[in-house]
Amino acid sequence: MSDHDERRRFQRIEFDATTELRQGLQRWPTKLLDVSLKGLLVERPANWEADLTQDFEAIIHLDPSTRVEMQVELRHEEPSRLGFVCLYIDIDSMTHLHRLVELNVADSTEMMRELRELIE
Repeated sequence: MSDHDERRRFQRIEFDATTELRQGLQRWPTKLLDVSLKGLLVERPANWEADLTQDFEAIIHLDPSTRVEMQVELRHEEPSRLGFVCLYIDIDSMTHLHRLVELNVADSTEMMRELRELIE
């Protein structure tokens, strides 16, 4: 287990959903690899040329009428993947994300611990 994995306090769940990164007028469709209450990991888009000093908006389309929108910051960049941490999420998006994670985390005690950590 790497140091990065040991520091991770939020369980990531694999989830396949249409996802888009936005920054200003730039738009990058990408593949969601996993998501947590605190961030997401996506495939690095082929045409990735972003201003790494600026924040991004991540939009995860759960279905045609439901989406999770987050203001995110790039935390790590690899040749094939990008990791983002959530800076801001509205209550509707948090409700959808919470439900998604809840349905995929078997341990309700772990889910409550994550929620407490997120609030703190």
